[in-house]
Amino acid sequence: MKDIIGYKPFEERMVNTGYSDTLRLILEKGRLCKSQPGPDTLTVLDVPPITYNLRDGFPLITERRVKGFWKQPIGEICAFVNGVRTLDGLEHFGCKFWKVWGTAKKCMKRGLQVGDLGPGSYGAGFHDFPMAEGGTFNQFKHIIEQIKELPHLKTHFISPWIPQYIGRGKGKQQKVVVAPCHGWLYFKVYGDELTTVMIQRSADFPVGVPSNMIQYAALTMMVAHATGLKPAEFIHHPIDAHIYVDQIPWVNEILSREPRPYPTVKMDTSVKNFFDFRLEHFELGDDYNPHPAISDIPVAI
Repeated sequence: MKDIIGYKPFEERMVNTGYSDTLRLILEKGRLCKSQPGPDTLTVLDVPPITYNLRDGFPLITERRVKGFWKQPIGEICAFVNGVRTLDGLEHFGCKFWKVWGTAKKCMKRGLQVGDLGPGSYGAGFHDFPMAEGGTFNQFKHIIEQIKELPHLKTHFISPWIPQYIGRGKGKQQKVVVAPCHGWLYFKVYGDELTTVMIQRSADFPVGVPSNMIQYAALTMMVAHATGLKPAEFIHHPIDAHIYVDQIPWVNEILSREPRPYPTVKMDTSVKNFFDFRLEHFELGDDYNPHPAISDIPVAI
């Protein structure tokens, strides 16, 4: 495993408070909104983007320990960039938390085979985006080629959204068990450095966002390696940032804890093909020093 980021010495790393600051903002200024999954939310639209300078550590939250879980989000993004859209496929990549969304009831309601997340899911959007003239388009293959050939362009953009499979209403049937919440990606090359901006449509800050921070920081490392660049920044730009009201007691506990410096994560650089990356190609350093785990935070299904 190799440090491809060039981390600062641990004692020199700036503490990033963006995650806890946003939780506090939602708790203090969020508007009460109805929510399709069940519990109401406290919601703030277009919260300030959070910039993670990767030299100050890999954005693995420290307000609660997630060490036993942290690789699963990486497995998830590796699966999605490879076009995976089934529960079995996700489990093969080491991601085991999708079962509650890919139930037989949800799949059958949308006219899908049991275990199929649907043609509107992340894997389909990233890897098999439908083209008007027929066939499919692999967005990551294209972006990696384009960054290598024309790094200065402002069109290094990826979207997971296939609208014809996601819309609902009279006479329409959604063809995805969960509409993509994250994954609108803009890549910017500054000299020999890569910055990733991830725009997130819907951001469950207590539960979902810590996973998104992990997987898109890892994706930045993967894309940088595939394009011969240095991973520099991950900028997270949530649109609908929310806390479910039944999560508030756990959020208060999180906010009672001071954030600590982010840890070191190294990556196996012997992987030459971007699509060959897997969760086992990432390694967490022994400088991860979080507060104790907080269990049983409610998850909206």
